[in-house]
Amino acid sequence: MAKEYSRTQRIGDQIQRELARLIQREIKDPRLAMVTVTAVEVSRDLAHAQVYVTVMASDGSSQPVKENLQILQEAAGFLRMQLGRAIKVRTIPQLRFHYDASIRRGAELSALIERAVSEDRRHHQDPGRGEG
Repeated sequence: MAKEYSRTQRIGDQIQRELARLIQREIKDPRLAMVTVTAVEVSRDLAHAQVYVTVMASDGSSQPVKENLQILQEAAGFLRMQLGRAIKVRTIPQLRFHYDASIRRGAELSALIERAVSEDRRHHQDPGRGEG
């Protein structure tokens, strides 16, 4: 069972690398923003692959994310065909794209931590405060 998991993980990693290359070089849609493939989870039977992406949006709105996911989903057949040429496996999984919000959440948490640290420093540098 562990061997099967490692095979699907290796295939997922290979699909991730190839998709990152294909999205950057082969999809010519001008609406497509800067997309990063963060993870690919492949089912055990290799029938489906969940592709997690982040989208560099200039503003914080979710509209560019939805639009980019739609563009990628529409290009899924083309990407799957290109993967078939690049990866030597019997079947190429159906691709399903999802937004990965973990990087955005990580940046928000970092900002919160930084704010807390700077506020703490300000309280410790306050000359009116006593020891303690």
